[in-house]
Parts: sequence; C-alpha cells; structure tokens
Amino acid sequence: MVALNATDEKELVGMVEDAGALMVYHAIFRLSEATIDRLSGCKVITRCGVGYDNVELAAAQRRGIPVCNVPDYGTEEVADSAIGMMLTLTRGIHVLNSRLRDSREEWHYTRAAPLVRLRGPTLGIIGLGRIGSAVAVRGKAIGMRVLYYDPYTPDGYDKALGVTRAETLDELLAQSDVVTCHCPLTTETRHMVNAAAIAKLKRGSYLVNNARGGVVDSTAIPDAIASGQLAGAGIDVLETEPPPPDHPLIAAWRDSDHPAHHRVIVNPHSAFYCEEGLTEMRIKGAQSCRRALLGQPLRNVVNGVTVPK
Repeated sequence: MVALNATDEKELVGMVEDAGALMVYHAIFRLSEATIDRLSGCKVITRCGVGYDNVELAAAQRRGIPVCNVPDYGTEEVADSAIGMMLTLTRGIHVLNSRLRDSREEWHYTRAAPLVRLRGPTLGIIGLGRIGSAVAVRGKAIGMRVLYYDPYTPDGYDKALGVTRAETLDELLAQSDVVTCHCPLTTETRHMVNAAAIAKLKRGSYLVNNARGGVVDSTAIPDAIASGQLAGAGIDVLETEPPPPDHPLIAAWRDSDHPAHHRVIVNPHSAFYCEEGLTEMRIKGAQSCRRALLGQPLRNVVNGVTVPK
C-alpha cells in the first residue's frame, strides 16, 4: 500500500500504473482519462466520499474498471450543517452577531428584522438522496413544510418521508422560503441555481448549498442579497477552492459596506467533517477495495461496471 499526498495529477506518473486498487480522496484535481488509461491491473477506483465528479467515469468504464463511492459516511454531518446554516440565517443569529460586532449598530433585536416563525414556512430541498432525506426529516422536526425536487427519485419517497414532491424546479422555487441543495454535480445540475432561478424565489428567502460548488452560480448571490431578493445565504462549497480573492461572492462577503458581509455565511467545504466521519470514510473505502481484490460483489458502483476485467 502506498499513500500519495498528490496535489497535481502529474505527481501520479510512475506511481499508480501497477496499482490493484486506487482510493481517491479530496477533489483537488481530476483523475483523468490519461491516468486511467495507464492503469494496467486496477480492479477498482474508490472515491472516498459522496461526490465523484473528479473521476473520469467514462474512461474507467471503457477500461472495465468499476468506480465506487462512499455515499453514506457524512450523511448526518452534512444534513446537520445544512440545518445549522438555515437556523443561523433564518433566526437572525448570524446577522445579529455580525452587525452588533460593529459598534456603529444599535444593540437591538430589530437589527435582524423581519424574522418569521419557522413552523409553517416551506423548506425546499433539491435532491432527495441520503442527505436530502436526512435534511427532510430534520426540517419536519422543526415544523416546516418540506418540499423537494428530484426527477430521479421513484414515486413513494414523498409518502415514506411525509413530504411533498415538486414536479419542476420552478415549482419548488416559487413555494420555498429556504432552498437547500443536495444533488450531485452533473451537466444537468451545473448552475441550476443561477440568477434566473434566484429571481423565481420568494423575495426575502434563503439559500444554502452544501452539495457541490458548481450547482449554484455563486456570483449571482451578492446582487440578490443587495436587492433583498435573498435575505441570506449559507455556502459551504465553491467551484474553486480556495476561491480567488476577487471572486464576486468572496469580495462582497469581506466588504464591510456590502450587505453580504452580514448576511452570507461561507465555510471551507467542511460540512462533511467530524472525526468519526473521517474514520468511517477510510474504513468503508478500504472495504470497497478489499471486496474488489477478493472478487466479491461490489457496492455503490457509479459507472455501471459491476465486474472488473
């Protein structure tokens, strides 16, 4: 077993060609067709995480190499983080803390006005997979009406969870007071929440993204905050991490004169994190490789290759 702390795909040259299995962790770079084509005896590529957009699935499929992910290691943590961001925004906790830290602000609850009771408003979930379902359960416990959009979820999930299905994204946007994203990044979902989509939300709504940075066009957020279309946003993921300092959202977030300074939460792709989750991710990733090397049935295959060549 060899541990490679590679930060660039070029560093893999001469190191992975004879590997029987690859475990891929953080999405620092993309495991491209060029690298996959050099693998001579690889039985499996395991993405030790939920998202797998940093592995060239089609190239692995052509080579007959299964790609598996670990879809359940951080379910609770990401769901908790999404709800935590939502509560911090919708209860005014963040904006009050941020504004009162500035001595120019009045020490009064009206600095966060208007806030509304969470029992009753609609929580809109984009993507009702494992994490989306966990968010739905938590949203219901708070007393919110839970609406979801996921065209790939079979009928009956709404009944099992006691939530409501939206047939279109526009339907979800029009009804939601808070929208939280929990879908994978694909060509279909890239920038699905953009300026046009945000304009279809209720005025004064909230946006949370703990999925993939590319699902939301985050450059549209500062103007939406400034206009009042969004009352707040919680962003754990960005398309480039760490983001450049001139990124429009980051620049506005750091500008004490911009409304986003008080009304946007930015985290460093940390929603998945807890010590138990890191251990679980490694164990389940190693178990996936072990099954492949022993010729056992594989779990969580994401590229359609169930039996390696």
